[in-house]
Amino acid sequence: MDIEIIFKVAAVGLIVAVLNQLLSRSGRDEYTMITTLAGIIIVLMMVLPYVGTLFGYVRSVFDL
Repeated sequence: MDIEIIFKVAAVGLIVAVLNQLLSRSGRDEYTMITTLAGIIIVLMMVLPYVGTLFGYVRSVFDL
């Protein structure tokens, strides 16, 4: 597993946090929820291949 994915997830988290702060202070609270959901979806799409690999390892360990 690459350490690069951890840095990518952290970068997306920082960008989403900054955008949420900017949007909430400007009074656009409805866009903060959309920004948060978009960040979660982006991170899930980045992590999804690693989850598949993890399940493959678990299956091979337990011979399923």
